[in-house]
Amino acid sequence: MLKKIFWGVGALLLFLIIAVTIGTCAKSSRQISVTGINPISVDEKAAVEHLSQAVRLNTVSSATDATLNRQSFLALHALIERQFPLVHTTLKREVVNGLSLLYTWQGSDAAAKPILLMAHQDVVPIAPGTEGDWKMSPFSGTVKDGALWGRGSWDDKGNLIAQLEAVEMLVKSGFKPRRTVYLAYGADEEVSGLRGAAKIAALLKSRGVVLDFVLDEGLFILSGALAGLKPPAALIAIAEKGYMSVELTISATPGHSSMPPKKGTSAIALLSQALLALENEQMPASIRGVARGMFDALAPEMSGMSRVALSNLWLFGPLVLKQLESKGSSNAVLRTTTALTITQAGNKENVLPGRAKATINFRLLPGDTRESVMEHVRKSVGKVVDAKDFEIKMLPGSKEASKVAPIDGPQYAAINKTVREVFPDAIVAPGLMVAATDSVHFEPICDNIFKFSPIRATNDDLKLFHGTNERLRIKDYVEAIRFYHRLIDQTAMK
Repeated sequence: MLKKIFWGVGALLLFLIIAVTIGTCAKSSRQISVTGINPISVDEKAAVEHLSQAVRLNTVSSATDATLNRQSFLALHALIERQFPLVHTTLKREVVNGLSLLYTWQGSDAAAKPILLMAHQDVVPIAPGTEGDWKMSPFSGTVKDGALWGRGSWDDKGNLIAQLEAVEMLVKSGFKPRRTVYLAYGADEEVSGLRGAAKIAALLKSRGVVLDFVLDEGLFILSGALAGLKPPAALIAIAEKGYMSVELTISATPGHSSMPPKKGTSAIALLSQALLALENEQMPASIRGVARGMFDALAPEMSGMSRVALSNLWLFGPLVLKQLESKGSSNAVLRTTTALTITQAGNKENVLPGRAKATINFRLLPGDTRESVMEHVRKSVGKVVDAKDFEIKMLPGSKEASKVAPIDGPQYAAINKTVREVFPDAIVAPGLMVAATDSVHFEPICDNIFKFSPIRATNDDLKLFHGTNERLRIKDYVEAIRFYHRLIDQTAMK
């Protein structure tokens, strides 16, 4: 009997070894082969000065005040016009809804679908109290240590000026596009894009425009993206997560603090239990959809056990999932995330409040919906608080996850090819944008919306986004100019 068990276990192990080996070897590289190109010459000194001047303008946007820093936005418009004279004599410029810009480079073939490149003019404010933490003044545009420092240098004036540099160079060289090229620069992306990108998209729709593809800011060329992956990964986001905040209100009997109620029954105690339940019972995580596509592309380029595990998720899936869930950045691509962001309760130290409120922010994974999240909140809170004692409501500003752009079409292939040409050491994979962009406003007129910033980054660099000491390395900025030049040169002629 023991002998049979021994041979049975041995046969099973042999089968698993063979299956895992076949599964690993069967995952061949998905990287496309490209012919090397010579980098175009860029006037680095002039390009850096152009970006520096743009960063010096305080174009912080506001969700409630459309006129905030209006003069700075108008100064940026005038600056761009001076910096890029050929763009302004060749392309048609329109000011949309007061502060947003739309450039049209008319193509020779009216039947060819246009392409659209996006960036945004506005920046986020400096966090109060952190001004002294900046090594360089946040609106100085200082060049030091091989980088250009200042708010917006990376997010997103770097992309904006790089695109204009590329177009100016193409015009100067005599390039004439076959398909129309649009450049869309909203002035309120950081506060939803409803006044900017949404209005530009509506204007194009009213003109009957249907776009071939849109390219907006997004994921980067990230070094150290995953354990076992040596090359930098150029992640082209093919979708972005939805956005939703829920307000949870707990009711209880108010009273004097000298006579507190039974343990765990005050409004604050009940709210704490409810929030703990939401924290502990998060939306389910899984390696599916966009995440599965990303790992399928990355797995063949990895080494060691990382490659083996990702190539055989049928066996190692639970272990891989647990490891990915342990890090915030990778956890975010696996599930609809739950973030406890605001709590409000009480107004006097000796009074038990009758109401306690909290706001919970969710970022929706494609496939989940706002209603499914609301149901999740009802069930989770309902396990610890009586239904009569709590109320939930969806706050304004919510949106579903975006559509998922296909990766088997010529649009994704064109961006993929350009990345491989300009960044030959990088591998390309589809990815998921976990933050919000205003490119979603173009969904009514485009099925191929991609979010990718042609900038090299490390995990430490990601902390600079909306943070202190934001800066963009000069060499990365120059590479971005080359990327946009090559992308327009190829796609606008197809």
